[in-house]
Amino acid sequence: GLLSSVSLLGPSKGRQGFWGFVFVFNRNRLKASREVESADLPNCRLIKGIEAGSEDIDILPNGLAFFSVGLKFPGLHSFAPDKPGGILMMDLKEEKLRALELRISRGFNLATFNPHGISTFIDHDDTVYLFVVNHPEFKNTVEIFKFEEEENSLVHLKTIRHELLPSVNDITAVGPAHFYATNDHYFSDPFLKYLETYLNLRWSNVVYYSPNEVKVVAEGFDTANGISISPDNKYIYVADALAHEIHVLEKHPDMNLTQMKKVLKLDTLVDNLSIDPSSGDIWAGCQPNGQKLFVYDPNNPPSSEVLRIQNILSEKPTVTTVYANNGSVLQGSSVASVYDRKLLIGTLYHRALYCEL
Repeated sequence: GLLSSVSLLGPSKGRQGFWGFVFVFNRNRLKASREVESADLPNCRLIKGIEAGSEDIDILPNGLAFFSVGLKFPGLHSFAPDKPGGILMMDLKEEKLRALELRISRGFNLATFNPHGISTFIDHDDTVYLFVVNHPEFKNTVEIFKFEEEENSLVHLKTIRHELLPSVNDITAVGPAHFYATNDHYFSDPFLKYLETYLNLRWSNVVYYSPNEVKVVAEGFDTANGISISPDNKYIYVADALAHEIHVLEKHPDMNLTQMKKVLKLDTLVDNLSIDPSSGDIWAGCQPNGQKLFVYDPNNPPSSEVLRIQNILSEKPTVTTVYANNGSVLQGSSVASVYDRKLLIGTLYHRALYCEL
């Protein structure tokens, strides 16, 4: 999600002064003065068992939804600071919905598990792979798991580290060990990240990873964030959070990407992107006011916003606000995923919401 765009330093006595300094120069990019008007859905309820964030959500064609929970980052609020992150699963076809934590195979370090963006891939033999951006001790790795449905478990297959993946935010899988990933910063050093954000260098990028080749395939983003792929596998969509944009990139046989002239400007900080497989519509979890997100005040909590983008390839895509809340129900939305007229909305560090459309 958005967090590492601004949350660059850990707790310190001078942090409030630091934030003030940052926000003077970033108020417009953070939409610091924006308030949202509520746009409620009639059939929504909070999901039991998710209390400390559900940063990303991915749903399989059979209705199994995966949640990455418990993300922590320096400077970011947490409702469960001492509890490791995890992966939850919920079957959207069941009448009584419940989120279950998936067991992870031995040998994987659960104590430092800090999951961020996630993506699923179904192989030709119906094997389901789960790709997870992980920040163990605030470093950057991509973990690949095999999902064992009968066991409600994940078998850890591989940990990926690479110099071209210094600040991974989100991921979209395109093969059993192949993916596109966004780096929300060019640097990995916290101070250099801060300078990069402050100077608005637009150095963040998209990287293609395979066991045989790793390369930068798109660059020039302010803060490359959510990433997803169209149902026909022809286009990659990238959210640029602090630029308030969604980019459409054409995918080529060599896996390179070219920017199309379709940059969609929005009035919000766009986080994760999900695609409705039946319509191709983009669903975006957004933060209307980034300052509230990073300087947490329980009396004035961060708001939530879900946008639906139809006909992204047309000259004038249709953008609809499907849900908006001032933080009284849901704080700091980061993702919205749909399945069979069911909507799941996740957050950076708060609850998760289930709605019937």
